[in-house]
Amino acid sequence: MGQRINSSYRAPWWLKSPHLQTILPTLIRKRPQLDLTWERLELKDGDFIDLAWYPRPQAPLVLMMHGLEGSLNSHYASTLVQALHQAGFSVVFMLLRGRGLEPNRLAKSYHSGASADLAEVLAQLKARGQMPAAAIGVSLSANLLLKYLGETGANSGLNAAVAISTPFQLAVCAKKLEHGFARVYGQYLLKQLKNSYRTKFQSLPEPTPIDLTALSTIYQFDDQVTAPLNGFANAADYYQRSSSARFLGKIQTPTLIIHALDDPFMRPSIVPSAEQTSPNVSLEITEHGGHVGFISGRVPWKLSYWLDERVPAWLRSQRVDAV
Repeated sequence: MGQRINSSYRAPWWLKSPHLQTILPTLIRKRPQLDLTWERLELKDGDFIDLAWYPRPQAPLVLMMHGLEGSLNSHYASTLVQALHQAGFSVVFMLLRGRGLEPNRLAKSYHSGASADLAEVLAQLKARGQMPAAAIGVSLSANLLLKYLGETGANSGLNAAVAISTPFQLAVCAKKLEHGFARVYGQYLLKQLKNSYRTKFQSLPEPTPIDLTALSTIYQFDDQVTAPLNGFANAADYYQRSSSARFLGKIQTPTLIIHALDDPFMRPSIVPSAEQTSPNVSLEITEHGGHVGFISGRVPWKLSYWLDERVPAWLRSQRVDAV
C-alpha cells in the first residue's frame, strides 16, 4: 500500500479556479532560453527520438518527458528543466516519437502506452554510461512512465520517478473531454493532433486514408488513428492496455505522484487510493492546481510555480543527488 503525503501546495485565494490554473501559465509564463545540446537517437525499428541535453558536470541525470502534443515550449517544460538544473541536476528532455525537431519516419507515433520507447532510450543511455538516476513524466508521459515502472518492477534502472497530472484511466479522461467546459480543452487538443497528422503525412504515405474532418472527439481520433497506427484493435483496446492504473501496484521504484483533484481534464474518481498503489508510491493529492498548474503567489503580479520547487526537493529527499 502506498502512502499519502500532506501536500504543501495551497492555491492562492484568487486562483482557485481549475481553468485559470490550467490556462494562465500557457498564456503568461515566460519560457527561459536554455543553451541545449540536441541529439538524435536512432531506434531499432528505423525511427528516431530527439533528446535535448542541459548538462551539469558530475551531476546526477534526470530525464523528463512532455504531455500530449507537448514540447520544450510547453509552459512547464524548459521552466522545470531550468529549475532542476539550478537545483544541481543534469537534465535530458526526451521528445516523444514524432514530437522531435521534425516528423518521425514511421507511420507509428507516440501514445500514452509507448513505454517501449522509454525502455529503449534508457537502454541506450545505460549502455554508454549515461543512465538517468530519475525520470519525470507530465500528463500523457506521466501515464507512460508509470506503465513502464509497473512493467519493469525492480528492473526499471531508475532510483526515483515523478508523475504529474496523470490520466490514470484513459477512457474516462477521453470521455471527460467531450463534456462541459472540458470540451474546450478536448477540441484544442484534437485540432493539434490533426495538424500534426497532416504535417507528418505530407511526406509519408498514409497507411489508410483518414477523413480527419469526420473526427470530432479525441476518442474518435484515437479509435481511427492512434490505435490502428500503433497496433491496437481500437480505442477501447488502446485505453485498456495502456492505462497506468493497472500497473500502479507493481511499481518498485520510489515514485511521487502529484495530482490535483480539480484537474479539468479528468474526474476525481480516477485518482488511485493508497490501497491501489505499491508501498513504493507516494501520493501527493491536492485540492486545487488544475492540469499541470499548481500556481502559487500572494499577489496576481508575482506568481510562482510550486512544481519547480517541489520536484527537485523530492528528488533530493530520495538521495538522487547522491547517485
